[in-house]
Amino acid sequence: MVTIVRIKTKDIEKYSYMEKLLIESFPPEEYRQLDILRKYTDNDPNFYNNIIMNEYIPIGFITYWNFEHFSYIEHFAIDSQKRNEGHGKKVLNYLCTELKTPVVLEVERPTTEIAKRRINFYEELSFIVWEKEYCQPPYKVEDSPIPMYLMKYGNSDHNTDSTEVRKIIYHRVYGIK
Repeated sequence: MVTIVRIKTKDIEKYSYMEKLLIESFPPEEYRQLDILRKYTDNDPNFYNNIIMNEYIPIGFITYWNFEHFSYIEHFAIDSQKRNEGHGKKVLNYLCTELKTPVVLEVERPTTEIAKRRINFYEELSFIVWEKEYCQPPYKVEDSPIPMYLMKYGNSDHNTDSTEVRKIIYHRVYGIK
């Protein structure tokens, strides 16, 4: 059975697994400095850093922010040796049901085959693409913004909410005033 377990840095084994998988799964410009991630994990009550477990064995992680009117999935990865077994779909179906708010995430624009497959994966789970201008702000000063799309699951006004959602993400997740 697949479960989601919130972790803190004191959960040394699980936290080390999460950091290792984060580094393996994302390019450096797509995640914040690890010391800052540790501070959010331990100190921000809106930030949820979670290990995905299958029968007591870690198989992935998912981080998300829980805001008043929506939740934002920041990072999500299944261990490469456990992909294509349906775990990702189970996790997202469960999480989207449990959060009881619209769920938002970022995806790369469909310029590569893997980006297209990733968008299709989320669309199969009833996420929709907000095809409005959006760039992931840089996590680090030396990085550049990354053109992306926001995708959303759940009820909200498709045409008007993306601007407010973007403002909250920029401010709370990326620290842009």
